[in-house]
Amino acid sequence: MGMLNNFTQFFGLNDEEEFESEKATNNNEKFLAKAKKNEEKREVENRKSFNTRREPATTNKVVSMKNPENAYQSKIVVFEPRVYSEVQEIADLLLSNQSVILNFTRIEEDQAKRIVDFLTGTIYAISGDIQRVGEEIFLCTPKNVEIDGVSPDVMQEKNFY
Repeated sequence: MGMLNNFTQFFGLNDEEEFESEKATNNNEKFLAKAKKNEEKREVENRKSFNTRREPATTNKVVSMKNPENAYQSKIVVFEPRVYSEVQEIADLLLSNQSVILNFTRIEEDQAKRIVDFLTGTIYAISGDIQRVGEEIFLCTPKNVEIDGVSPDVMQEKNFY
């Protein structure tokens, strides 16, 4: 047998078997490389579909209709100031996006004018609105509340505006 092997090797007749065994080895390596690539691809897809909190990842472009600015419940506070120093508390309510109804029946007229002047500046700073709704009653609102149907002529009559 040794001589036959030497003869087939010399003339290259044994190369076909070696070629076939190399081909099988290459096929196995290709198969293993493809399997490894598929496994890596599945791992990447799994990472994409879950974030760190194990919640499904959002790849769509859905926008929430909830506006954080309007997420709180609207509130109207009725305030009846008796002294000018209470104006800071009223301004704080406006700064926290709450509407305020002011009733000036229990305060002197000059003090009421000072309060209206102060609150007009506050309202301007927050882009809100102030309107007279009665003889001695005012409505102050932040910018997310619209006042409709109030006549500015009433304010000019009493020189408040």
